Amino acid sequence: MGLSQNRCDVLVVGGGPAGLAAAIALRQRGIDVLLCDALVPPIDKACGEGIMPDSRRELARLGVDLIPGQGADFRGIRFCDEDSTVSADFPSGSDLPGEGIGLRRLVLHGLLLERARELGVRMRWGTPVRLAPRRAPSLDGESVNYGYLVGADGQVSRMRSWAGLDRGMLHSQRVGFRLHYKIKPWSDYVEVHWAPLGQAYVTPIGDNEICIAAVTRFPDLVRTSEIVDSIPALRERLRDAETISRERGSITTTRRLRRVVRGNFALLGDASGSADAVTGEGLAVVFRQARLLAESIASGSLAPYAAEHAKTLRLPQTIARALLLMDRHPAIRRKALRVFAHDPALFAKLLSVHMGEEALNRFILSHAPWLGARMLMPLRA
Repeated sequence: MGLSQNRCDVLVVGGGPAGLAAAIALRQRGIDVLLCDALVPPIDKACGEGIMPDSRRELARLGVDLIPGQGADFRGIRFCDEDSTVSADFPSGSDLPGEGIGLRRLVLHGLLLERARELGVRMRWGTPVRLAPRRAPSLDGESVNYGYLVGADGQVSRMRSWAGLDRGMLHSQRVGFRLHYKIKPWSDYVEVHWAPLGQAYVTPIGDNEICIAAVTRFPDLVRTSEIVDSIPALRERLRDAETISRERGSITTTRRLRRVVRGNFALLGDASGSADAVTGEGLAVVFRQARLLAESIASGSLAPYAAEHAKTLRLPQTIARALLLMDRHPAIRRKALRVFAHDPALFAKLLSVHMGEEALNRFILSHAPWLGARMLMPLRA
């Protein structure tokens, strides 16, 4: 490849949803982008495969519209444990779709890849990035001339280490596993089944297909099948269902970094910090960061991105801490779900907070005292 083809305004390292979203957002502003990844599409990753309404909205802003034929719509979230069940529909704001959509991760990656090509993003797949201390990255041994460099290479980011931006706090680390089952979805909600071993997320992704994502603190002891077997309702439903994919696993963390920018280099997506997968907000965060980064680079400085980045993770990480408390302490989880089951409207308000349709501080001022009191009171069976 000639040297002129290795010149770009922005070099993006990482071709997953974060890197592709950044490349798309940059091209929407007329910025020349070269994206590279050591892998070759299609690129898969273990995840719950549910696109929440706010993620759907952010995708639409990138020019990627999801339609029901690509997956299966779902109307809200349902929490279940051995004692209680509570459901809430998604709020429908002025620009917020009223439904989420479940679709295979490979389908999402393909749609982002198609949009990137449509906008003229230059891409080099199967191209490892070589990193050396105090030296600019090279693409498989070839030098590259760039104005800005973006590291979107995931949880275990080599780019983050190379730039010396690893300092921060790891608040939690768990492991998620994913399997697909051939069975007609029995619900138009994403169901989150809570059990002592972890959570199982059931997402409809087709007329005759569901995704089960199991997340646990005990990866050395359990996999998807053990978590499913520990939940009687799922065990019965899936007893004769055919698995139609290979089990995949990945790490999920809640991580906060001190800095995400150094000079002309910026981190994006999971490389820049994360919230546990229990929130379901990973993709929405990535897409918001991509637009924020593109706006910052278009302004001629990474300073706005550095200043605003933490806000993209603040709410998901707050929600993650609360939900992980329920994961670690079954008694708190059982009590909380019983309270929500007694007052589904409160659960719906919390989902509105989660979607960014209601401010968290307003929810706390209005409902936290009552919720705290109910958590301390014995509930009638």
